[in-house]
Amino acid sequence: MADISAKLVNELRQRSGVGMMECKKALVENNGDIEVAMEWLRKNGMAKADKKADRVAAEGLIAVAQKAGVATLVEVNSETDFSSRNEQFIQFTKDVANVALQTGINDIEALKAAKLGENTVEEGAKTLTVTIGEKFDVRRMAKVESEGTIGAYSHSGRIGVLVALKGGSEELAKGIAMHVAAMNPKFIKVDDVPADFLAKEKEIELSKMTDKDKAKPADILDKIISGKVNKILAEVTLVGQPYVLDGDITVAEALKKGGAEIVSVQRLAVGEGIEKVVDDFAAEVMKQAGLA
Repeated sequence: MADISAKLVNELRQRSGVGMMECKKALVENNGDIEVAMEWLRKNGMAKADKKADRVAAEGLIAVAQKAGVATLVEVNSETDFSSRNEQFIQFTKDVANVALQTGINDIEALKAAKLGENTVEEGAKTLTVTIGEKFDVRRMAKVESEGTIGAYSHSGRIGVLVALKGGSEELAKGIAMHVAAMNPKFIKVDDVPADFLAKEKEIELSKMTDKDKAKPADILDKIISGKVNKILAEVTLVGQPYVLDGDITVAEALKKGGAEIVSVQRLAVGEGIEKVVDDFAAEVMKQAGLA
């Protein structure tokens, strides 16, 4: 009989939604084969659908691939930070980014369907799931193309940034990419700021003013509010922020000094927008024991 580990039992429990004892029995009956055990539970009416696809993959890596005139970012998610350090997973993520780069694909669904070796990228993710035992998801990609300079920066595989410049140097482009990774500006320049954002900020600043200030002439009041909003715009726009590599100048000044203009910026951070589920095993045990 195969040695049935607690980790294997727990994995089957997560996939099937069946209790720990039943999962262990299923694994014992099927010589530790989790796929056959899952099918056995279903045949015995103890499990409905395999829940592996419903598990949340909110960790993972961002991979960067670059060649002359083009660069790509790809986010591949895993369920745990531990598995994101697995060498097979790291290599898979790099390979997927290279597929995106070499094929010129812009769409994540097209990337999943693209060939990676003898299989597709999506099939490769499923194979990795079987091998490692976690759900993996090729979730997002980003791309920049430019006849000018492209800077790429990856921060420990957790954040990836691409910056395309007109003019400037590779050093400057990478420096701006590092800045974007660190500061995550909402907009590139003031012209990119939506009118509703400006209106909301003006409303907020007006509400913070005293009745005495609000009683001032309209033109003076408008100047006061505009001054406060302009400070906010400097904080939320890339070009208005102090440059992280030289705090004495803004990004706009760094660009001017380097003879460059920003063409496009792409930034991905692992797990953005994914709601992480935290299992409360203590509460689960209490519930099963009738103590909660």
